[in-house]
Amino acid sequence: MPDLTSTDIAGRIEDLYGASLADLEVHAQEQPPGMLSALLGMHDALALAERSIDFHRDHLTRALDPERQIGPQEVSHLLDGTRRLAEAVAVREAQATSVSAVLQSLARVPAPPPTSSPPVPAPPLVPPSPARSR
Repeated sequence: MPDLTSTDIAGRIEDLYGASLADLEVHAQEQPPGMLSALLGMHDALALAERSIDFHRDHLTRALDPERQIGPQEVSHLLDGTRRLAEAVAVREAQATSVSAVLQSLARVPAPPPTSSPPVPAPPLVPPSPARSR
């Protein structure tokens, strides 16, 4: 299964429901909890994990700058940052796998064909009343 990003997942949700993610979020708030709200929640968790990965990766990159000295104090910070990065990656992988599996099990339901109602019968013709002459 390819690694899907939150952007990929958002596109698949939009394709499934035929609306933008922003419109779907508004719609989901107006409805009782269901599949749409679950998918949106999974997407949010995936996006949060991706932001966490970016944050911790950038933090470690700055901490490991070749110009910077690493002493005993910094080692514990590096280990903690590495642990947090690994946790964020694990969460991201779990969320991506779960939401991908759910999306693969769903298919967009085609819109029902327009129902052509039978034509309304014309009102019965009323025979013209004989003209009265005076």
